[in-house]
Amino acid sequence: MRLTSITLISEETTFAMKLERIKKQLHAKSFKLTPQREAIIQVLLTHADDHLSAEDVYMLVKNVATEIGLATVYRTLELLSELEIVDKISFGDNVARYDLRTPGAKRFHHHLVCFECGEVEEIMDDLLEHVEMKVEQEYQFQVKDHRLTFHGICHHCAGG
Repeated sequence: MRLTSITLISEETTFAMKLERIKKQLHAKSFKLTPQREAIIQVLLTHADDHLSAEDVYMLVKNVATEIGLATVYRTLELLSELEIVDKISFGDNVARYDLRTPGAKRFHHHLVCFECGEVEEIMDDLLEHVEMKVEQEYQFQVKDHRLTFHGICHHCAGG
């Protein structure tokens, strides 16, 4: 029972630290953490592994901030994307999804998307470092970031 209390305190502290870090990022760019932005960020932090669309965020944030509108959610997500607090991604289904950026990460992480069940798995390794070097050397193009999504069948759906 004691371990559970320590775990909960640790999770709450980590959550608070992440929220404070994002607040500092906003302030550094002269933006405030309004109650609406805070509610949206809390939803993103709570569902960090879910790759939420703007509509998903809206439905979840309405539970805690009933006055918030869908347009506010869209504007906030775009702002957070511009400030590189979240990454805007698409898995080929014409739906923009939002993923919190990992602090200190040099690059965006990669994804595996299952055609069968729609599961999205993250790959945190930078698989394209040598490709970036080749592009920079052969094409004199300075790579700042990249996105890589593999589409296929996950091990669950493949029966393995």
